[in-house]
Amino acid sequence: MRHEEWMRRAMSVASSSPEDVPVGAIVLGPDGAEIAAAGNERELTGDPTAHAEVLALRRAAERLGTWRLEGCTLVVTLEPCTMCAGAIVLARIAVVVFGAWEPKTGAVGSLWDVVRDNRLNHRPEVYAGVLESECARQLRDFFR
Repeated sequence: MRHEEWMRRAMSVASSSPEDVPVGAIVLGPDGAEIAAAGNERELTGDPTAHAEVLALRRAAERLGTWRLEGCTLVVTLEPCTMCAGAIVLARIAVVVFGAWEPKTGAVGSLWDVVRDNRLNHRPEVYAGVLESECARQLRDFFR
């Protein structure tokens, strides 16, 4: 139930920039309190790394004063890509919750599974497909 509540919050920040693909991400602390939120800003900023996940991780690290986001949860409306999956591992995120699967670029089980690669030093727990149809609909509506 909490995953769905958190996903609805991520969906609400997904459309923060009307030019950008509506992907939203939030970072929650170990106590479940929201630390940071972000939507995609690639078009808005011209920054190819301005994915919602990366921006939310940066903002959470800034707010906490450390890059180690141990015990934190990342909730994102779309399966993270390889760049974002790498950032999740490097930030030591404990739990990843995502909505829609991304079969073309997904790196949390679809095309690759970066976050659960046994060769890496950190592997977060993953909950996939939370409010999947609602998250996918938000993306489909944008591309129409």
